[in-house]
Amino acid sequence: MKRPAVSTDNLRLLGLVAAVVVIATLYLARVVFVPLSLALLFSVVLTPPVAFLEKMKLPRILAIFLVVLTLAGGLGLLGWSTSQQFLDFATRLPAYKKTLQEKIHVLKWFSNHNLNNASDTVKELEKEIGSVAPGSSPANATSKAPPVPGSSPSRPLAVEVVSPPNSLESVENLFGPLATSALVIIFTVFILAGREDLRNRLIRLAGGSRLNLVTQALDEAAQRIKRYLFLQLAVNLGYGLVIFAALHFIGIPNAALWGVGAGILRFLPYVGPPMAALFPIVLSLAVFSGWGHALATAGLFLVLEVIVANLVEPIVYGAHLGLAPLAVLVAAVFWTLLWGFPGLVLSTPLTVCLVVIGRYVPSLSFLNVILGDEPVLAPHAVYYQRLLASDQTEARRVLEDYLKEKPLQDLYSSVVIPAMGLAEQDRHRNELDEETQNFIYQSTREIIEDLPIASAENPGEGTVERSPRLSPDGVGARGPADVVCIPARDQADDVVAMLLARLLERQGHRARSIPIGTTAEMLSQVAELNPAVVCISALPPFAISHARELYAKLRAHSPDLHIMVCLWHFEGDIQKAVKELKLAPNHSCFTTLPQALRNISFQPKTIAPD
Repeated sequence: MKRPAVSTDNLRLLGLVAAVVVIATLYLARVVFVPLSLALLFSVVLTPPVAFLEKMKLPRILAIFLVVLTLAGGLGLLGWSTSQQFLDFATRLPAYKKTLQEKIHVLKWFSNHNLNNASDTVKELEKEIGSVAPGSSPANATSKAPPVPGSSPSRPLAVEVVSPPNSLESVENLFGPLATSALVIIFTVFILAGREDLRNRLIRLAGGSRLNLVTQALDEAAQRIKRYLFLQLAVNLGYGLVIFAALHFIGIPNAALWGVGAGILRFLPYVGPPMAALFPIVLSLAVFSGWGHALATAGLFLVLEVIVANLVEPIVYGAHLGLAPLAVLVAAVFWTLLWGFPGLVLSTPLTVCLVVIGRYVPSLSFLNVILGDEPVLAPHAVYYQRLLASDQTEARRVLEDYLKEKPLQDLYSSVVIPAMGLAEQDRHRNELDEETQNFIYQSTREIIEDLPIASAENPGEGTVERSPRLSPDGVGARGPADVVCIPARDQADDVVAMLLARLLERQGHRARSIPIGTTAEMLSQVAELNPAVVCISALPPFAISHARELYAKLRAHSPDLHIMVCLWHFEGDIQKAVKELKLAPNHSCFTTLPQALRNISFQPKTIAPD
């Protein structure tokens, strides 16, 4: 019995329900998932040193023990050194009390001096409103007798219920982080000990029949995370050293403590740097009588964070992360709401994993589109979309940006011609009105005419190298053009014919493009120009029928003329297309600009399609 097909709406609803279930599970079971995710992150970092020790003939358990012990010892040493710095700071804190109080008094004076009159006025109004009972006159309110001593007050007394301290809650707050740390260590040890078995189980769970795909996904995710963590560690270490040196130069006490704290807190995206800057700024206010040191400290953190976030990190990370900037921010908010501060630390690695999954799993490709930094639209699609939106300025910018990296021929072949092909497809589906069509084609002509001849990466392209003139056998003296490009029927064909003529001129040919018109008018202009070669420009989807009709009339009008038919980006069988065009043996058919430009320099009778 044939199963009923599942509708698209049902599939979307099922996917939405599955997403809600997964998010709810991650939230409700965060006690397990948080330490497990941290353990997986640590295992990715610790696997290389463990594998290195195993190559040195050490048993795996001993290698894991040495690596974990070294890491714990390093963290313990760092914690001990930091605690000593913090104790030294705590012993000096009472000496800063007087200076800090003076700063607070100054700030209060500024706020009271500016807002005192307004505050007094508001308070007086509140008293007047409160002294007048609803429905009574001010005279009755003022003649109200005071309450007799010993009588009950007219208003109930406010009572505040204070709960006794909960010792169980205090114990949970104390041992909760310790339990999480213990779970992270235990999970990390077990993952490192059985990493091959865990990898095989993940492969089987993800799809045992697609080993190549799953292996590539796991390797890419692991490499991205390791590279990101290593680079982040290097950047944050340099960040902490700069903070330490700068604070020491400013004169902030315990500069080493604040440098270490800045380097560690910067692992928290977005909120870490402000938290790291708070304590040194407050300390500078408490230690020094003026405001210069506090301003210098705040300026240090602000300038350094701007430099690191906008200059250093984009250069260092580059394409290693593969996340869009907005995706990093949204992921940080999402995972923080889900798992708290551990989620903030894990947000970037987890989002990297989601992007990798989206790249290799077709049903989840939307994750790569939403979170990844790869362009989701090709340049020709972006150019055409901006023309559809009547945004000629941004459409021009798309071509100019492409021309900075690619030569003009690639711009025409990879951007402009495919964009005109999209316009032709929409036009034949009756999805473009006449006004939009005219705007697209006219804007493209104007933009092409204004583009610079040479690109930044290929400055030599602006110079014209003269190529040999065409002198086909059996043809007498040529007219004012060697090559004439004519459109098969539509404005899109006309635009591409203009592009081909411009490129031929840069090759040294006397090339002309005939604007769209009636067939009789175009044939008359061809006869007047008396060229050696005529190139018929035709764009799909109905290019063959239009080109065949024009080719037959052109051949009947000028039997000795050499004709080239260009079916731009034709994706069908080219041999079948040649048969449908009914080309003569010495005539040719091409589908790309490079083919046409490469063969136009030959003798016409030797031209052969690729």
